Amino acid sequence: MLSSIISTMNFSLFFPSLSFNKALKLGVWSIWLSGFTLICCSFYATQFLPTVKVEFRKSSFLYPRNSADKNDPSITLFSAPSPFNGSVGKRQGLAVRSWLGLSPNINVVLFGNDPSIQSFASAFGSRVYVESDIDFSFLNVPFFHSMVARAEASSSDISVLIHPETILLQDFLSTVNHVYELDHDWFLIASSKRSYFFPFSLDNVGRQWLREDGIPISLQKLQEVLAQTWQWDYCGGRMLMAWNNKDLPLHMGVLPPFLYGKGVDNRWFVNEIYHSNYRFVFDASWTISNFHVQNSDDDHEPIQSNRASTFADHTKTNWEYNGNLQLAELYGLLSSNQTNFSDFAKLVKCDGKFMFTNKDQNIVYSPKHQGSNSLWKGQVEQSRMQKKLIACLTGFSIFARIMNCSVESKMSDPVPLHLPYGLEMLLPNLADENKSVVLAVAGYSYKDMLMNWVCRLRHLMINNLLVCALDDETYEFSIQQGIPVFRDSLAPRNISFNDCHFGTKCFQKVTKTKSRLVLQILKLGYNVILSDVDVYWFKNPIPLLQTFGPAVFVAQSDEYNVSVPINLPRRLNSGFYFVRSDDPTIAAMEKVVMHAMTSDLSEQPSFYDTLCGLDGVNRVGDDRCWEPTTNLTVQFLDRNLFPNGAYQGLWEERNVRAACVEKGCYVLHNNWISGRTKKLERQLINSIQFCLFPNWILVWPCFSRKNTRHAEELL
Repeated sequence: MLSSIISTMNFSLFFPSLSFNKALKLGVWSIWLSGFTLICCSFYATQFLPTVKVEFRKSSFLYPRNSADKNDPSITLFSAPSPFNGSVGKRQGLAVRSWLGLSPNINVVLFGNDPSIQSFASAFGSRVYVESDIDFSFLNVPFFHSMVARAEASSSDISVLIHPETILLQDFLSTVNHVYELDHDWFLIASSKRSYFFPFSLDNVGRQWLREDGIPISLQKLQEVLAQTWQWDYCGGRMLMAWNNKDLPLHMGVLPPFLYGKGVDNRWFVNEIYHSNYRFVFDASWTISNFHVQNSDDDHEPIQSNRASTFADHTKTNWEYNGNLQLAELYGLLSSNQTNFSDFAKLVKCDGKFMFTNKDQNIVYSPKHQGSNSLWKGQVEQSRMQKKLIACLTGFSIFARIMNCSVESKMSDPVPLHLPYGLEMLLPNLADENKSVVLAVAGYSYKDMLMNWVCRLRHLMINNLLVCALDDETYEFSIQQGIPVFRDSLAPRNISFNDCHFGTKCFQKVTKTKSRLVLQILKLGYNVILSDVDVYWFKNPIPLLQTFGPAVFVAQSDEYNVSVPINLPRRLNSGFYFVRSDDPTIAAMEKVVMHAMTSDLSEQPSFYDTLCGLDGVNRVGDDRCWEPTTNLTVQFLDRNLFPNGAYQGLWEERNVRAACVEKGCYVLHNNWISGRTKKLERQLINSIQFCLFPNWILVWPCFSRKNTRHAEELL
């Protein structure tokens, strides 16, 4: 009709002498010619369309499960929301309600530790559970590998990883119920769509969508409205991923410690699962309506918690993305063998029937139980119904070829990792309510012990830890592990990997760095618990340490002889102590640092000789010293609660953990043994490890449901 109007207008303009009837006839002829041309073009184009073949495999993964197993599967959706505040909280709340309204067989696990998440979940009873027992970075960003480990360990039939603002419609349920019947382990992805116009809400029950005026809207009408407004976000960070929980793992190898939602994590994960060949991997983007509502003025910052917001605009950098990008290069196949998602088998629905189509082979598969056997055997005959089927599948195939997905080729020239925060910015954001921080100083040779120490403190919910990296390798490693870290410009360089133990020149340089840093932090107004990374924390000692008042230096004793006082000369252990930011302590620490600078020994003798006097002339009783010029008291800690590595032969016990628990130990020092290798061997032999890192790749969750039994045995 439009072409006839245009044709008539054109002829009237250029040939005004023609009569109206002639112009009308010419218009009709133009319509006929246009139609004939389109028919010819369509016929020509169909010659190049692939021949669609259909195959039925009786023993393949498409063979349906036994009828006895056809109960509706239990489904758990795992998501890591931001705090439920403001417009973001409203969108997240609507999304979660859309999930729960689909079926009573659906439960939700929300990863987070913000109080607003727990408050939101409490309204839904046992169907929504808040899981804080996973790994988070110091900005409270969850680690993707820890989330996956928790989801893999789920007892539900199907696990789903989903963005907290993604809304689901009923076709999600019909899709997962269908693929659950496949007699093979599977893994699906579904790309999200974004909608800038969504004037709908859920009723109180959460099952019926309502218009703005409160009138119910049918699911079909809702999908028609969405189809006109949403845009595909193919391969974006809001991709939905789901799998059945059976015997096979998702992938081989190790999942790196990606920061969730910061880029690359989803694509690396899917690529690794595809190449592992454990599961049938397919794209269900055409059968699952998953979308999010986005305002034009929304910022696109990835998921983060309130703690991150205290770092102001400094968080709006790409250091987290660069960290994920480096991990993607170091681990797995993404950098060398990247698969485009458009190559995956597609789950589509034509004429009310689910079927899989493969773009490259142009083969269509459909389970036998959906139709008559004759329809799904051999090559499709050109019947009217089958032509309709081919047209439907061709439409999916053409669209699928357009939607390519690949990681940007930036991996050949990685950007060095650098946190946009220095020590003075980290301190106020990490310190606890008493303005205290837990400080560790480490080089790359001790990275395994460092990570073990960090994991244990995370397990104890101690979040005010801070690490000073002695080299670039430790600095970047700590960033990748989500550890708050800073570099010390005055730290010694060229630290030996294996020869930096007690008594060596390297050890002396490193220990003197520790006391200088502690003094620097004290002068900034913060209390410090200094802990070497070979000190294993069994309980949180901070509440006990803070019971000691001002002007008290609290330290571990290095004395192992049970029959002598614990404050004998040079028995103050500088590997574990607590100091407050007050004038007497700062003055005393200045004396210690000055003494250490002029000494050829490590800092440990400087502590004792300065605070307790040469040969212990300032000793008070059996467990204290008093420094007269600063009026500082030195309190040696009870060895039963804070034992050193030689006390009562604890490291020689058959079960070190049980022996320490019996004594009520807070910490146990892995000292009085020479060399990093020997310390590490003693740690492993006695199962004093709080991270699981196969082949010493420190990327496993510090603790997860998957490793709960093993962790309980260790702890």
